[in-house]
This record gives sequence, C-alpha cells and structure tokens, in this order.
Amino acid sequence: MFVLLLLALGVLLGTPAPASAHAATVGSTPAPGSVVGSSPTEVTVTFSESITPVSGRIQVIAPDGERVSGLATARGAVLHIPVRTAKHPLGTYLISYRVISADSHPVGGAITFSVGAPSARPKAAEATGTHWSVRAAVPTLRFLGYAGLTAIVGPAMFLAFLWPRRRSRTGVTRLVKAGFVLTAVATAGGIGTQAQQSSGAALWDVSPGELGDVLTSQFGVTLVARLAVLAILFFLVPALSYGRARGALVLVLGAAGLATWPLTGHSIATPLPAVTVAVDIVHLATMALWLGGLVTLLAFLLRGTDRRILGVLLPVWSRWAALSVLWLAVAGSVQAVVEVGSVDALVRTGYGRLLLTKLGILVLVLGVAAVARRFVQRSHAGTGLRRTVGIEVLATVVILGLSAVLVQVNPGRTAGAEAGAVTGNGVSETLTCPLYTLQFNIYPVELGDYNTVHAFVYTPEGKPLPPAEWEISTKLLGQDLEAVKDPLLGLDPPHHALGAVAFPLPGTYEIAFTIRVDDLNRATVKTTIKVPPAAD
Repeated sequence: MFVLLLLALGVLLGTPAPASAHAATVGSTPAPGSVVGSSPTEVTVTFSESITPVSGRIQVIAPDGERVSGLATARGAVLHIPVRTAKHPLGTYLISYRVISADSHPVGGAITFSVGAPSARPKAAEATGTHWSVRAAVPTLRFLGYAGLTAIVGPAMFLAFLWPRRRSRTGVTRLVKAGFVLTAVATAGGIGTQAQQSSGAALWDVSPGELGDVLTSQFGVTLVARLAVLAILFFLVPALSYGRARGALVLVLGAAGLATWPLTGHSIATPLPAVTVAVDIVHLATMALWLGGLVTLLAFLLRGTDRRILGVLLPVWSRWAALSVLWLAVAGSVQAVVEVGSVDALVRTGYGRLLLTKLGILVLVLGVAAVARRFVQRSHAGTGLRRTVGIEVLATVVILGLSAVLVQVNPGRTAGAEAGAVTGNGVSETLTCPLYTLQFNIYPVELGDYNTVHAFVYTPEGKPLPPAEWEISTKLLGQDLEAVKDPLLGLDPPHHALGAVAFPLPGTYEIAFTIRVDDLNRATVKTTIKVPPAAD
C-alpha cells in the first residue's frame, strides 16, 4: 500500500517544476540599465526580503570581462558589493548575483549598468540559474519528506491509542520505520542539494567546503536538528504503548521535529512569522494524522479485524478525523490569508491557482469522508467503507503532492514585489555623423512619461565632446502626428546629458538627437525603437 502511495505521489512530480525564487529584486544602485558618469566604488542590489549572500557567486564584471568586485555583504534586504576601478572603465557592467532568501530558497539574477556610455554586455563568469538535476531533485525530496511524515504520524497514533490487542503490530511498525527512513533521506537530501541550489551547479557537483557552509548555516542547523529528533523518535515510537511518560516525550519531540519544516520554508519569511510557523505545524500534524490514519485503516485494519472491535475503533477514529479536518481547515485558512495576500492573487498568481486546486480536491475529500462517516455510524465496515477510505487516500495523496509543489512556488503575497522587480530592459545605441559620435540609453522603454534618456557625445576620434546645445525629439511612425521635442540637460562631465521622453502609444518611434557642437555646426542623427503595449 505504501508503495502505491509513493507511485501516486510520483505522478504529481512529473509536472514541470515551478520557479523557486522567493525574494524579488526590486532595485539597484546604479539603477538597472542606467548610465553613470564615473565608475562607482560600491553597487547595491535591493530585494523584497532579507537575504544572505552566497560566497563566490556574487560579482561585478567590467566591460572588458575583468572582475572588479570585492567581498559582498548583506544588511537586511540590501546586498552591498564593493567595486574597484577597472583598467578599462567605460562601457557596460554586469552585476551577477546569487543569494539565499529568508525562506531558505536561492535567488539568482543579473543587472547591467553603464559608465560613460553603453557597450556590449559582458559575459558573467558563473551561471545564475538552477541546474535541471537540482530542479528535479528538490520537489522530489520535498515529497518524500511529506510521505515519510505521513507514514509516521497517523500509524504512530493508532499504535499508541487505538491498536487492537490481538492484531499484529509488525506491519504497521514497519510502515512507521519506513516513514522515518524516508524522512531522514529527504532531510539529508535537503542538506545535500542546498549548496547546488545556491551555486547553480549540478546535483553531483558539490565540494566538502560547500557542504560545510550549508551545515553551519541556519538552514543546515535546522535540518541537522530534525535528523537528531528523528533518530530519537525512531527508537521511542515502536514502544509507545509502554507508558504515558514515553508518549508525552514523543509528542514533545514530534512537535519540535514538525517545527523544522516551517523554519526552512515560506512561513519564516512572512510578516507574522510566529503565527505562520505555529499554524504550519498544526497544518502538517493534522494532515499527516488524517492521511496516515486512513492508510493505516486501509492497509492493516479494515480487513481481518473483528467487526465488534471495528465498531468501537471506527467511531473514535471518525472523531479524530473530524477534529483533524477542522484544525486543518483553520490552519490552512490562516496560511492562505497570509501567503496569498489579496483576493485577486488567488486567480492571477500561480500560487493562488494551485491553492484553489488544492481546496477543490479537499472539498471532494470531505464529501467522501462524510460518506465514510455514515458507514461508520451504521457499524458497517465492509466493501463500501474500504472503497470510500481508498478514495480519501488517493485524493489526499494529490493534496500532498500539491503541497510539495506549493512550497516551491512564490507566495501570492510577493506578486507585488515580483511585478516591480527590475529587469534591466532598455535600448542602447551608437549613432554617428561627420561631426560627432553619440551614444545613448533609454530606460525602460515603456508606455508613459517616465523613460529616462542618457546621452554622451564624442568626437569622431572618440574623445569627449562638450556640445553647445542638446535636443531630442520623438515621433510615432505611421500616424499623422508631429514630432515632440524635449531638451536634454547637460551634466558633469559636460559631454553627458540627461532627459526624459514620453511614449503615449505603442508602436515604432523615430528618435532624433540634434546636437550643436559650436556656433556654426549642428547635425541630427536618427534611429527607431519599438515601444510594446502595456502589460495586462
């Protein structure tokens, strides 16, 4: 039966893994896509929540490919990267980063800015994505952990309080032990894959030093504590019926072990961590009790147990199940309110849609459970009851699988941060004429009034050329509209100017720069750029 449970859950893992990044990048200094007059001594990247930098995976690359960054540090949600002056400082720089968010998930990305004038984007020395092998392993390990937890909690509660004296404990004890093994394997796997999630390396590409860094981190210490609790409970649970003191110790250790899940997940990174950690513990415990109890009934008790014994046992289990569902619903509701953040996030975010799917299946399960409860009340434990319990098991297996996916998806509450995450979009070009060479950058190139323009003028030989007058004009092609002229403000250094242009409608715009280099010489250079429609 337990093998079938694993196979059914495995079907869920065949679906494409969602993104695992949980802290959105919301800003940087210099701004993404911007052009500055001189090389900065420090760059910063701001995230939507507190982060921890990954050693060796944060760098600033100069236009010629030279790495110019020092040791990065984090202060809350801001990543600080010291920068030295490059040998060839003019051009486009790349900020490549990989950090760990507050909920222990890795976040990688890259931002560009330019000094003096844009140039070709330099190539990062390290990849910032997650290797496919790690993307597959992480949800698989999550699933194994939930399956193991289910195989421990429900059967253990039956052993402690409801197990018939004349029924053999061998099978259910083996199930509990298998649950401990699965949970331990999943936990050890979580430790073993954290470094690769951080570095972007393949599952098999990890060094002892990286594992050491994981083990000494908050994430590693929490999972090591889970392994220690599992080791103690492994020897205590099979002998639960031997005394109340032992049972109380098991309950305390079990609660401590359950707490390690929310401490390494979404719950610890919410605005109300004390509340969300507590409700997550309740949510895990009640789900594991309910599903684990159903598996125990279906696999060990509904067949071969005297009907009179079932007449006593099943009503008690029915009350347990009802209480589990009640607390599951309460805990799930609190989680949903905190994690989703708003009603519209239920339908416009992946997290919200998965949550609605999970809720729909839960409603189905509750309907089946109501039918099973009628069988119990009629003291009928035959084929009908076994079928309804089997349906409950399969449906709750799907719920467990959805839970394994949900912990890898950005919560709905982060949608606002993700929508405002920087992308580094913009247009940079070099335009030439006999009088001068002009390099410009427009950021972000979107509908509206706030598209920043940076322009730099050089002599045909490439030396800075301070012009006497600057002007930019924009014209939407294909429409009977006049060009809109805007001035550019000269800055220091004097060959650099700043301005802003408006794009009221989507389409192709002609961008013209008119530069007067002295009292007698003036020239205009032109190009076209495409402005996309507004996102829905």
